[in-house]
Formats: sequence, C-alpha cells, structure tokens
Amino acid sequence: MAFLEMNINKLKHNYDFLDKIFESNNIKWAVVSKVLCGNKTYLTELLKLGVKQVCDSRLTNLKNIKLLNNEIETIYIKPPSKRNVANVIKYSDISLNTEITTIKSLSKAAKKQGKNHKIIIMIEMGELREGVLRDEFIKFYETVFKLENIEVIGIGANFSCLYGVLPNPDKLIQLSLYEQLIEAKFNREIRYVSGGSSVVIPLIINNTLPKGINHFRVGESLFFGTDVYHNSFIEDMEHNVFKLFAEIIELTEKSRVPTGVLGSNIEGKSYEFNENDLGKKSYRAIVDLGLLDVDEKHIWSSDKNIKFVGATSDMIVIDLKNNPNNYKVGNLLEFNMDYMGLLRLMNSKYIEKRIKND
Repeated sequence: MAFLEMNINKLKHNYDFLDKIFESNNIKWAVVSKVLCGNKTYLTELLKLGVKQVCDSRLTNLKNIKLLNNEIETIYIKPPSKRNVANVIKYSDISLNTEITTIKSLSKAAKKQGKNHKIIIMIEMGELREGVLRDEFIKFYETVFKLENIEVIGIGANFSCLYGVLPNPDKLIQLSLYEQLIEAKFNREIRYVSGGSSVVIPLIINNTLPKGINHFRVGESLFFGTDVYHNSFIEDMEHNVFKLFAEIIELTEKSRVPTGVLGSNIEGKSYEFNENDLGKKSYRAIVDLGLLDVDEKHIWSSDKNIKFVGATSDMIVIDLKNNPNNYKVGNLLEFNMDYMGLLRLMNSKYIEKRIKND
C-alpha cells in the first residue's frame, strides 16, 4: 500500500518559524488545517505545537478538532450554508460570513443553543470569491450589530485563491481603514483585521505589511514552506514536511509505443506518439497509486530518470528509461507534492498516513 509520511520535527520547525514572525509583529494567527482532511493522527500532532486557533472549511473536521481538544478556538472559513447553521454553532467558535440571511439564521441557532457566536465579515477586495461589496458593508454591519447572540469580532478579506489576485499594501490599507470606519461610526471594537493568508507572509518579511493587519489564516506556508506570492519557497523553512511512498508492483522492459487502434482512455484523453519511438523499448514500472488517490501532475520525484507516462484509477505507469538505478519490484519510490497533491492524498482513504519523528 502506498503511504504518506508527515515529519513532525520539520512541521514544528515551520510552526516555530512562523509563530516567531507573527509574534514579533503583534499578529494573531490561526492554522488552516483543511489539507489534513480531519485526520486525527495528524491533527493530534498539529495541536501539540501550541496552536491556539484552527480554521477549516469542513464541519466534520472541526468536530474532530473539538474532540481532540475542546479548548482550541475553531474557525469555519467559508460562508455557512443555512441548512448547517446548527452545526456551525456547535463546532465552530467563529465563522466567516457574507450573507445577512445566513447570519440571522446563525443568530437564531446560537440563541437556541445558549451560545454567543463570533463572526468575521468578509469584504470583497477584488478576488471575486466570497465577500460583501464595499459600497454595502456599512449597512451590512449596521444590520448585523442588531442581531442577538452574534458578536462581530472582525473584518476580513481573501486573496489569491480563485483568480490569483495578489495582496498589496494599498488593498490591505483599505481593509484596515474599513475597520477604523466601522469602529468610529458604530462605537464598536473590531478585534481582528484578518487580511492575511499564506500569500501575505512575504509582505511581513519585506516590511511592507500595513500595521492594521493583525490576524492571519495560514495553511500552505506552514505545511510546505512556500512563498505563495512569488511561487517559490521561504528561506529557512522546511519544504518537504510530507513525503509520498509508492511501491513498484510491476517492472518490465516494454515498447514505448502501444499497438493497435487508439481511442480515448478512461479520462477521455487521446494520445499521439513520436514515430521515432517505434520499435524502441524502455523499462516501465507500475506503482500502487492511481487517479483515485492523486493527480500525477501534482507529485514528482527527485530522480530525474522517472517520468510519468500515464495513469488509471488505481495505477500510475512510469518510464524509467534504461533503469540506471536498478529498481526492482517491491522497491519504494519517493515523491514530493504540492498543496493540491497533498489535499487529494489526504482525502484518499486508500493511502496510509504515517508519522516520522527524526
């Protein structure tokens, strides 16, 4: 069975690195754990690091976090559906919101459960995903402030996730000014200006983050050490907290070009082959991993002799050229991955999840 391995010492290094940066800039931060898909083994190790807030977009994952440690403050990070408001109140201490009717439903559910529910109102800052329009947010806040059992603790924005709209000081200053306007107009304290995610971290490092931004929601940079803004890596962070291992289940020297009339494969793809490869052979390995588990475009090997040539639901075929490393059936191949690769792998119940402690 293919398996995923999380190195907890490398994860701790990244957590401490980020925590030091945020603390030195008087910024509170929450870990976005959705890439872990609610896996209790990995969540347990994550919470040991000293995490105070955890964000997730799945209520079942927040439920698992509460079961592991009820003292952790949980944040539901997508606009709640009205049908799920009872569970949003039950499993999240804070939720991100953009719809008045939904917040009214949250108010009723919170009152019924005898709780006060905290919310951060998201503002549209150009990414065109979730967010209240900027010319409507004053009226929006005015309506929400009147609701029972709802405590408005923040204003927030999202960048980079949908269209790749990057944050910049001007946009973040605008967000901070909106918070100041709300406080002045309604005489209310807004605790968080939550304009930060992994993509904003480089602005802290290069000292261009506006002082008003005081709350971050971070996932990718914690788990991968990535500089999302520049599509690179952050110096002094660990970049391979996770490793994927897949076993070779067949290894044979075969033709490079298939024979017969070609149609479409199970994905609907059609292939064309170089005529110069006719009659040539190479060593082809099959590993116990497939499209059900991961898209091969999101994983890669440090071995430059390994080339993905195709995949089906449960198997990936690899061209090993002349097999210079003398791989054999039963050998494990090691792969790195990006964020989307890890997300798929974590969501696959067929991939074993292991811990590595150096």
